[in-house]
Amino acid sequence: MHNPLFLVLTVIFSSLVVQPVMGAKGFSVELIHRDSPISPFYNASLTSSQILRKNALHSLDRLRHFQSMIDQSAIQSAVTPNGGIYLMKLCFGTPPVDYMAVADTGSDLIWIQCVPCLQPQCYPQGSPPFDPQASSTYKKIPCDSDSCQALPRYQCSNDVNDCQYSYSYGDKSFTKGILSTDTLTFDDSNGQKTAFPTSIFGCGHNNQGKFRSPSAGLVGLGGGPLSLVSQISTQIDNRFSYCLVPRSASSSSKLLFGQEAIISRPGAVSTPLVTKTPQTFYYLSLEGVSIGDKTAQAGSSQGNIIIDSGTTLTYLESSFYSSLETIVKDAIGVDPVKDPSGTFSLCYGAKTNINVPEMVFHFSGADLRLQPENTFRNNDGLLCMLIVPSDSLSIFGNYAQMNFQVEYDLRKRTVSFAPTVCTKQ
Repeated sequence: MHNPLFLVLTVIFSSLVVQPVMGAKGFSVELIHRDSPISPFYNASLTSSQILRKNALHSLDRLRHFQSMIDQSAIQSAVTPNGGIYLMKLCFGTPPVDYMAVADTGSDLIWIQCVPCLQPQCYPQGSPPFDPQASSTYKKIPCDSDSCQALPRYQCSNDVNDCQYSYSYGDKSFTKGILSTDTLTFDDSNGQKTAFPTSIFGCGHNNQGKFRSPSAGLVGLGGGPLSLVSQISTQIDNRFSYCLVPRSASSSSKLLFGQEAIISRPGAVSTPLVTKTPQTFYYLSLEGVSIGDKTAQAGSSQGNIIIDSGTTLTYLESSFYSSLETIVKDAIGVDPVKDPSGTFSLCYGAKTNINVPEMVFHFSGADLRLQPENTFRNNDGLLCMLIVPSDSLSIFGNYAQMNFQVEYDLRKRTVSFAPTVCTKQ
């Protein structure tokens, strides 16, 4: 699965109550970058440049699989080793059992490995798979239910009425099992617990591909009906937000739900969410990018870019990117150098005394000012732009979103941005 934010989302699920319980202001959970020292995947032997290139390769893989979803109208997720965007710590069942799973904004289904689950049908996860028979609140979902029919692929057998799902990902990884319900309980970053009974998830009995320990499954955070965000939408007032700290920060990022997600600081700008297929993705309209008095115009802007916290880089359609690169070069006024790794399209010598210009991304109704930390990064003696060309779709990645509170209002269908020191959030 994969890096993108490569964050660990600390969340706990259990079944301690019968109705959702949360503070009047909502709740928040911590997000920990997958490559931070407090991540279970932290590799101290990797340099920051090696991590950046690894994340860039994951971003490219994610871009390709997003395109395959759009082209094929199929549910596929950019799954690369260790999965997607985040890791989540979670518990299933009564009594609650603690697991860690991948969180993926590019897919919808929540699933976890369940017994019976023997290799090679299942992969080692570092702890026993979830035993549904040990949970007093576990239930199977019938095949004729709306939830079952919301799946892209399912089947029913003649002798049982269980909803048997099959969910595949872009790298040919897949999970197969029984669509089920149990209680999900979040461990608020303030120490309180918020429980959501009868949440829908897949009990996976055949899970193969690039999944590996310590991940026990995956949590979909996309816009489809079976995602976590969609399932709890009414309890969180149809809104969530996040605030992503810079890579160098020692503190965690935050994911906020409900009233806590509302941007209350000045300087916020808002742009409409555009409804397109597949509904998993969050589409925005980017009209152009400016540096000073020069603007690179997008060819067509209606729903032309996906905002994704799971993709590290920002991708722009090739001709749009070329126009932007031209005005970046003019603004910097120094000859660029070639990136030997071939990862980045525009780089400069890190020892060259250059001033990285502020860029303004002109979303529909919202001018977003990006600072140098959002657009350039050191890479083995080079200073490289974190915006790259794409032959297909455009993605507004997580470096560009750092130090903004980004609020999704799913009722008003808007995304809002407010400049924020996220380490103080």
